Amino acid sequence: MGFASISIAEIAQDHNLPVEEVLRLCVQLSITYKNPQTKLALEDAKAILSALAADRTREPKTRP
Repeated sequence: MGFASISIAEIAQDHNLPVEEVLRLCVQLSITYKNPQTKLALEDAKAILSALAADRTREPKTRP
């Protein structure tokens, strides 16, 4: 398994999310980590990004 060279904190920052939300996803997906600066395995990063994308498609869209 390769590494994505991205940390939990970087994913949170890139997606304008609180770090705690990404940590919650890690727990849900059984992804182990030591702290928010933990570099993720490629498959773990992909799983988190897929979960974030799925959450966004389920959110109701607001009208302006």
